[in-house]
Amino acid sequence: MREAYFAGGCFWCVTPIYKMYGVEKVICGYAGGDEVNPTYEQVKHQETGHRETIKLVYDPEKVAYDRLLDIYLANVDPFDAEGQFIDKGFSYTLAIFYKSEDEKEAAMKKISAIEKDSDKKVQIAVLPYKNFYEAEEYHQDYYLKNPEAFEKELIESGRKTK
Repeated sequence: MREAYFAGGCFWCVTPIYKMYGVEKVICGYAGGDEVNPTYEQVKHQETGHRETIKLVYDPEKVAYDRLLDIYLANVDPFDAEGQFIDKGFSYTLAIFYKSEDEKEAAMKKISAIEKDSDKKVQIAVLPYKNFYEAEEYHQDYYLKNPEAFEKELIESGRKTK
């Protein structure tokens, strides 16, 4: 099993997507900042330097890292430097946290292709993995625990049309 880390804005919104594509576990959390064990409120209020991030635990025999990148890129607005959809602020900005040079190269290749095709600057940070802190339990599988609120979030945020 391997792990991948993607900050895609609201972590609730991107969790179920990966479960459809054979990812073993999707864990909501916080990555990249300096505060140890940050809380949701701290991250949401831009106090820690972390981004809302999902940790994917996957079998590379079933789904390739390259495919995970494609899924990620299809479900975010790569040109928004302020956050994602209605969620704004540093904690909602995009990042790919790589754990190997191969992952870094794969991410950079995809980003370069988007920039070439669109003639726009992609606003996705590609950063070495630093840390990941699991979010509070109520954030895990939010879409299953709160389906109506989750659906409302997707519609109001504009992700539903993405």
